[in-house]
Amino acid sequence: MFKKILIAEDHESSSISVQKTLEDLNISNADYAYYCDDALAKVKKSIRENNRYDLLITDLSFEEDHHKQDINDGKELILKIRELVPDLKVIVFSGEHKSGIIDSLFNEYQINGFVRKARNDSKELKKAIASVYINENYLSLDLKQEVKKLNNYEFTSYDITLVSLLSQGVLQKNIPTYLQNNNIKPNSLSSVEKRLNSLKENLNVASNEQLVAFCKDLGII
Repeated sequence: MFKKILIAEDHESSSISVQKTLEDLNISNADYAYYCDDALAKVKKSIRENNRYDLLITDLSFEEDHHKQDINDGKELILKIRELVPDLKVIVFSGEHKSGIIDSLFNEYQINGFVRKARNDSKELKKAIASVYINENYLSLDLKQEVKKLNNYEFTSYDITLVSLLSQGVLQKNIPTYLQNNNIKPNSLSSVEKRLNSLKENLNVASNEQLVAFCKDLGII
């Protein structure tokens, strides 16, 4: 089992939950950081002392207070730590529920496990730690189904660009100008209209506003 773990979590109640989980798994060597900057500092120290962490368990959101921080969220923390320890195992323990964001954590941030803070999260965290230890990624069955549903929509980067522009208040008729200026093709008004209409039909929404809201709920924009 993992010998040395770092937990980055700013809520004491969640830290207690993680601590209890580690005790149940007979893991006694765990350090806690309530700020992302402190977590990064602990990783750097562990490297200097040649006593590296095996696993990082981190939240995504950290509340701001009077302590000014250079790193303000778990995503950035993961990237910074991975620059120092590329092979470090990472489990995200978060209240995040949007399938698009969860999917991006695995695909873009290369995390090894995700556990949502909810009822029975201690049980899920135990499963995640055990799975990641044997080099298996972990995502609970209900979240897997949500991510699979998301992937069935097959959003392309072009689709996301179009919807993101709409969400920023860019009028549909002005989107081609942005696409042309950024060398994104197809960039004709008819192509934009055709793709947006196809998305609305596939997702069973009636307007661009509903399309934007739907994609925000999924977490892809």
